[in-house]
Amino acid sequence: MLNQSVSSQPLSVSVSPDLCEIKRILEAALLTSQDPLTLQELKRLFDEELSQEILRRLLEELREDWIGKGVELVNVASGWRFQSRAEMQQFLDRLNPQKPPRYSRAVLETLAIVAYRQPVTRGDIEEIRGVAVSSPVLRTLEARGWIEAIGHRDVPGRPALYATTKNFLNDLNLRSLEELPALADLGALVEPQGSMDLLAVPQLSATEDDETESIALQSSPETALTDTVTTNSTPQQREPLSNLEG
Repeated sequence: MLNQSVSSQPLSVSVSPDLCEIKRILEAALLTSQDPLTLQELKRLFDEELSQEILRRLLEELREDWIGKGVELVNVASGWRFQSRAEMQQFLDRLNPQKPPRYSRAVLETLAIVAYRQPVTRGDIEEIRGVAVSSPVLRTLEARGWIEAIGHRDVPGRPALYATTKNFLNDLNLRSLEELPALADLGALVEPQGSMDLLAVPQLSATEDDETESIALQSSPETALTDTVTTNSTPQQREPLSNLEG
């Protein structure tokens, strides 16, 4: 009888990850998450180390799987998320009918200036618009989560510098500021559509809310500015302000 040596150690079997199962897990996580998920967050779903290339490929496949359905998978500034398609909103509104909130001209013009000239101070906005900017206008955009103070300009008085947020890009289904549309199309994007839940505009004074003059974009200064931003007492050099489209 032959003596056979039997190892007591379990066999080490290399099993490649089931990509179909990984895609199912990604789908479940994204469908149940209230917020967009980044690639790093999605990696935490798995024991295996998955490369970003594999994750992106599977997410693109998942996006294609949902083509033609009432919801879609999109990649926005804060990560990946499922959302209802814009054409479905008219039907979803029947479940919770509300009068769509509207933004005043002052709010939309201020948002456009911050988006295309950021970072800007309140004084910059007033110089471009040619009228005073009331505090409720800035508070409306801050409450909506579309703009925020990112620092202060190092000039007397140290005015706050405003810039758009990731939430602003998320609501417009954009990944970066480079994807901003033509200036003339920005107003249409911020109207209620898709799953966007816009805030109502607070009552503004007559000089702000009822003013009829158009934003002076064509006559705005074309020279790019450079700001030194101070946050937490640490100077940080900002990129030159982009010229407004016009």
